[in-house]
Amino acid sequence: MSAHKGRKPKAHEEEEKENSERWAVSYADMMTVLVGLFIVLYAMSQVDQTKFEALRGSLAAGFGNASPTVLTGAAGIQDNAGAVPASSEVAGAVSPLAPAVAPTPGASPTGLPTPNPTPTNGVDAAALTFKQAKDELARLLAIEAQIEGNLTAVGMSGQVRYVIDERGLVIGLVANDLYFDQGSAALKPAATTVIDAAGPVLASIPDEVSIEGHANAVPTWGKYATNWELSADRATQVLRRLVESDGVAGNRIAAVGYGDARPLTDAGADALVVNRRVDLVIHSPLPEPVRALLPSMAAETGK
Repeated sequence: MSAHKGRKPKAHEEEEKENSERWAVSYADMMTVLVGLFIVLYAMSQVDQTKFEALRGSLAAGFGNASPTVLTGAAGIQDNAGAVPASSEVAGAVSPLAPAVAPTPGASPTGLPTPNPTPTNGVDAAALTFKQAKDELARLLAIEAQIEGNLTAVGMSGQVRYVIDERGLVIGLVANDLYFDQGSAALKPAATTVIDAAGPVLASIPDEVSIEGHANAVPTWGKYATNWELSADRATQVLRRLVESDGVAGNRIAAVGYGDARPLTDAGADALVVNRRVDLVIHSPLPEPVRALLPSMAAETGK
């Protein structure tokens, strides 16, 4: 017994040899998968149109759709897939971004003259542009006259200034302390009266309208950190009045604040007063070459 005491056990004499070709099994599996993939891809590329129609009809009936909407064509399942569908707008509908085209020359559904479409065949481009600008000027002046008429009816005639520039018609709420107190965006009673007089006219036209708030150079205090916030709030208060009380569509009106960065420079005017203001801008939708003619044409009429 002592002869075996302390003897180390022998290593397993039949230890399994390392299989150096185990990679072949994985390689064979990968090739099998690839072959299967290529077979599936080939099968998918060969569409039996007859069987596909039968499958489509069966699936449509199973889902309760008697008129399946799968597109058919000469060479594929969805021929011309991705093509933009034809517009569903009713013929003659008025675009919200352009002046309405009146059914009768010189009049629109709102009673304001609009540019009449002019054929371009054989017509000089410059002459056509001039005519469009002339018609647009007449339309903007008619809008101005209608607003001023409403203001006269409420005893506020002459409390608004009008300017026609390359953007369109600018209606300036600039009249001493009539609209806002210093450092305040609260609409004074006279301001709401003027806005409500212009509101129905703005609601009746399709043009886009921007409300531009301004402030004078006096630093703000209290509620507003800077004149930017003050001017933006003034524009927002006017916008809310037009949308919530006067029916102007919210999808074509916007408010912006310019702080004291765009002051009026009228000679003899009190800058601290006239720049406490809000401008309502009716944006003409006509092309830029047409709009560029508006200021000079308006100046010829004394506007």
